[in-house]
Amino acid sequence: MSAPAEPASRTGLAELSAAAGKVLPRYLGDLAELVAVDSGSHNADGVNRVADWFERRLRSVGFTTERTTPAEIDGRRFGDVLVGRLAGSVPVEDGGARIVLLGHMDTVFEDGTAAARPFEASRGRAHGPGVSDDKGGLLAGVTAAELLVRHGRTAFAELVVLATPDEEIGSPASRALTERTAAGADYALGLECARENGDLVIERKGVADLLVTVTGRAAHAGIEPERGANAALAAAHLVVALQALNGRWPGVTINVGVVRAGTRTNIVCPEAELRVEVRAATTAGLATAIAGIRRAAARTAVEGTAARVDQLDLCPPMEHTREAAGLLAVALRTAADLGMRVHGASTGGVGDANFTSGLGVPTLDGLGPVGGADHTPEEWLDTSSVPARIALLAALLERLGRR
Repeated sequence: MSAPAEPASRTGLAELSAAAGKVLPRYLGDLAELVAVDSGSHNADGVNRVADWFERRLRSVGFTTERTTPAEIDGRRFGDVLVGRLAGSVPVEDGGARIVLLGHMDTVFEDGTAAARPFEASRGRAHGPGVSDDKGGLLAGVTAAELLVRHGRTAFAELVVLATPDEEIGSPASRALTERTAAGADYALGLECARENGDLVIERKGVADLLVTVTGRAAHAGIEPERGANAALAAAHLVVALQALNGRWPGVTINVGVVRAGTRTNIVCPEAELRVEVRAATTAGLATAIAGIRRAAARTAVEGTAARVDQLDLCPPMEHTREAAGLLAVALRTAADLGMRVHGASTGGVGDANFTSGLGVPTLDGLGPVGGADHTPEEWLDTSSVPARIALLAALLERLGRR
C-alpha cells in the first residue's frame, strides 16, 4: 500500500486547530462523567453505562451504532462491544478510505474506586481511574470525529469507532468482533494515550502464553523415594533453563511467572506446571522463542520425567511494517504542520491495536492525549495536551480519508 494522500491544506489545519482549542471545558466535563463510573473489566453493568454514554454521543454526531453482548466466559459476564459507523462523502470506489478508531471502556480498578478517588483537575493535570487509560483517549477520538462532522470535513468512505469492554484483560470476549470489524480497513488508529513525551506508538510486542506440564512418578518420600521421579525438581531446572533464554534473540523476553508443584510433603512430586509468557516484537521472534522453549522442555534434567508445552493464547505483535511506517510518516508531518514535534515509539505492552495489525491493517497507536502512570492510583492526564491532540487526530483522519 502506498502512502496516503494529504489533501488537508494549512488553512484547513488552522481551522481544525482553532476549533480544537475551544473543546477543553466540555471535554473535561464529559471526562468527569465517564471517570465517575466504575467500569472494571468484570463489571459488565458499569462498562455498559460507559457504552450508553458513548452511544448517545455518537448518535448525536450522526453515527449509526450497534451493540453486541459477548458470550460469557467461565461464567463471567462482559459489557457490550460498541461499534459506531459514520458514512463519509467519498465512496470506496472513488478512493475513499475506511478508518477504524480503537478505544476501550474498561479499567483495571475495583468497584468503589470512582467514589474513593473521584475525578479531579488542577494545575494542568487530571486524575481519576481511567482518566488516561482509556476514557480520555476514547473521548478524544469521538470529539475529533465530532469536529470533522461539524465543519463538513468528511472526505472518507467510512469512519468506525470501536469501543471494547475487556481490553485490560486481553480482550478475550471482544477480540473476534474487533477482528471482524477491522477486516479490510485501510487504517486503524489506536486511542490509547500518548507516551509521556507525546510520542505515538508504532510498535507493540506480541504475547504468547504457554503452559508447561512436567510429569514424573509418585512415591513415598520416606520409604522408597528412589522409586519416584520428582517433577518439581525437573521443573526447577526447567525454570532456570527457560529464564536463561532471555537475551538470546533480539526483542524477545521470556518470563516464568507461575510455578505450581505437588500436593503433600511426603510424596515425591508427580506433576508440576509452569506458566510462561513470551513477548516479541515480531511474529518470527515469537515463533523462534516458542520453538526454543519446546526444545528446552524436551530435555528434562530428572530421569523419569517429561514435559509437554501447550500454547494457551497468542496475541500478535503490532509490527513496525513498511505500511505502518508510511502511516507514521503522515502522522509526523501532520503534527509538524500543527506545530507539534512527536516521534514513533515502541512498547512492550499490548492492546487492541495488536489485533488490527495482526490482520495486516496499517496501524498506529497512542493518538490520545498525553498521560501516564496507567494502572496506578497516580494515573494522570495532561489537560493542556488535549486540544492539540484532538486537532492532530482530526487532521490525520482528514489526510487519511482518501487512499
